[in-house]
Amino acid sequence: MNPSVLDDIHPHSFEPYLHGLAGLAPSLPPKVRVNGVAPVGYEQALRDLGQKGPGPLAIYIHVPFCPTRCNFCACTTNVTHDPGTIDAYLDSLEDELGLVASHLGRGWAVNHLHLGGGTPNHLRDDHLTRLMEIVDDHFRVPESALACIECNPRRTSPQQLELLRELGFCSLSLGVQDLSWEVQRVIGRVHSAAMIRDVCGMARAAGFHNVSIDLIHGLPEQTEASLAATLEQVIAMEPDRIRCFSYRHVPSDFPHQAAINPQTLPGVTENFALFLRVVKDLTQAGYIWIGAECFARPGDEWAMAQAAGRLHRNGIGFTALDSGCQLAFGPHGNGEVGRLLVQNESDLGAWQRAVKAGHLPISWGHRLSDRDYQRRRAYEQLLCNLTLPRSSLDSLDEDLPTLEQFAAQGLLELTGDGLRVTASGRFLLRSLCARLERSLNWDCRPW
Repeated sequence: MNPSVLDDIHPHSFEPYLHGLAGLAPSLPPKVRVNGVAPVGYEQALRDLGQKGPGPLAIYIHVPFCPTRCNFCACTTNVTHDPGTIDAYLDSLEDELGLVASHLGRGWAVNHLHLGGGTPNHLRDDHLTRLMEIVDDHFRVPESALACIECNPRRTSPQQLELLRELGFCSLSLGVQDLSWEVQRVIGRVHSAAMIRDVCGMARAAGFHNVSIDLIHGLPEQTEASLAATLEQVIAMEPDRIRCFSYRHVPSDFPHQAAINPQTLPGVTENFALFLRVVKDLTQAGYIWIGAECFARPGDEWAMAQAAGRLHRNGIGFTALDSGCQLAFGPHGNGEVGRLLVQNESDLGAWQRAVKAGHLPISWGHRLSDRDYQRRRAYEQLLCNLTLPRSSLDSLDEDLPTLEQFAAQGLLELTGDGLRVTASGRFLLRSLCARLERSLNWDCRPW
């Protein structure tokens, strides 16, 4: 997007529908417990996939541990410093991979591996080494695979980064959130810009091919001026990617967020102005706007894939790879195999008990109809590549009235060639796709 286009974007012009779209979740729909049916359906889906033979495969592993809990956190995690607790987790993880491999088969090549959390680099070196040995015992991770790990900068060291490279990780995602002291103090995540700069340098020295920084807008005490200062410092670090998510204050789901005074949070319009500042500053610095909240340097594979119309998205995030399907391990992991969407037990104990009993630890599942699968792929294409060819609109005929409404509001453009997201629509892209995808039939039924 040409940065000059942003000069015509004003927060108040979005107010007529900004409040109506705010807060729509782009992830899986509300969970429905399926009383033991989901594991059976998942087992069959894995066997069916195994019979088709090896194909592109992405793996997400959730590491549910942190040294402390940040006040803003909305992740499934547990605070621990007990090595025995992590040993027990790795025992269960090994058993879970074994259960999946017993249905799918061993030795599948993985082209995308992601360790998320929690704080994966909270694990000791021997724990990280054992985790990767478990993966290698059940799957094959070639040197060409994209292997990414999420890290807390405060937990990194040159020795740890060198170990991670030896274990095959080539991409590093640093959770920074904000560099303002006032904001950091309230959210409970304190680190200096100098430390983040040093970690980025250490990662490059260790041989990481891609270093990304995660930020959050809409945090308590955050102002447009303070966020602009954070952006200026982050841009100077020259990360390959920058992601800036919107803070969700839901203390009913995450009680520790009650430590944040809601009176210190920006309103919907103010939060939109913050994100507008993010987009302006990053695009003026030369970053390419990817999807809804991601930005990449021009030579980054995401930017090149989007320019070619071949950017994809799975449960891990954007990818230039065709992952085919995604397997998820650990508590709260989300997987997608063909038409089947599944989610693991979120509670660490429930996940471990299910695995110990010899069951795939699935708490939720949904099978898409062929029609809904086509629509899901269409909205993925729109979110990733900002256009949808006319041939793909056939699967969205039920949504045409809503699409036409969005077009009348200037968020989308319907042409003879298909559908295109406008400059204004970019700011609401994730919410638009989430709203439309919610019209899918998410009611769980026997598999």
